[in-house]
Amino acid sequence: MNNIHIPPVVKNLLIINVLFFAAKYVFESKGIDLGYYLGAFYFDSPLFKIWQPITYMFMHGNFTHILFNMFALFSFGSVLETRWGTKRFINFYLITGLGALALQWGVQAFEVYQMTGSPVNPGAVTIDIVKGMASLNLRGLSPDQGQTLLSIYSGPMVGASGAIFGLLVAFGMLYPNAELYIMFIPVPVKAKYIIPVYILIELSLGVASVQGDSVAHYAHLGGALLGFILVKLWKEKNTFYDYYD
Repeated sequence: MNNIHIPPVVKNLLIINVLFFAAKYVFESKGIDLGYYLGAFYFDSPLFKIWQPITYMFMHGNFTHILFNMFALFSFGSVLETRWGTKRFINFYLITGLGALALQWGVQAFEVYQMTGSPVNPGAVTIDIVKGMASLNLRGLSPDQGQTLLSIYSGPMVGASGAIFGLLVAFGMLYPNAELYIMFIPVPVKAKYIIPVYILIELSLGVASVQGDSVAHYAHLGGALLGFILVKLWKEKNTFYDYYD
C-alpha cells in the first residue's frame, strides 16, 4: 500500500467527495437534505443557487454512486494528472463537469420549451417549492407533461459522473491500446473499443428516456464531449504533451 501513488489533485478530490458524502448523512439525520442546497437544479428553478454548478460535482446519491465514481477518478485521474500536471488536470476536471451540467440544462430547456413555448417558466404554469416539496398548476398540460415539468424544476442533479466521463474519454484518446478489465467480461478489452461503446450506450439511454430512469445520461455525454474537445484542442496547440507544473 505504501507504493500507491495518488497525485495531489486526485487525492484532494477524493477527500472532498468523501467528506461531502459523510456530511450528507449527518445532515439527513437532522432532517436537512443537502441535495437541495448543493445539488444542481434547473437554472430557472426557484431552488437554483449560483454555487450549485460547482458543488453538485461533489454530491452523490448513494454509496454505489460515489464508489464507482471515486474508483474511476483514482484509476484514470491519477494517470492523467501525472501526465498533465495539477493545473491542467483540475481545469480539465472542472470544465468537463460544467460542460456536463450545461448539456443537461440544454436538454431540459428544450423539453420545457416543447411543453410551454418558453425555456423558462412562462407563467402558464405555477411552481411552488417549499422545503423540497413541489406542486404545479396544470394549465393546458397533460398529466405526463406536468410530471415531466415537475421533475425538471424540483429534481437536483448530483454526482461527479460528467467529469468522470471526461476523464474516460481523455484516457481512451491518450492510451487507446491500454487494456481494461470490465465486469462480466472475462478478458481485457482495449480502451479504444470499450469507451466508445460505453458512450454509445449512454447516448441510446438518453434518447430512449426510459420511464423511471433517474440517471442524467446527457450530463455524462456533456462531460465526454467536453473531454474530447479539450484533448483535441490541447493536442493541436502542441501544448498537450509538454505541459508540466
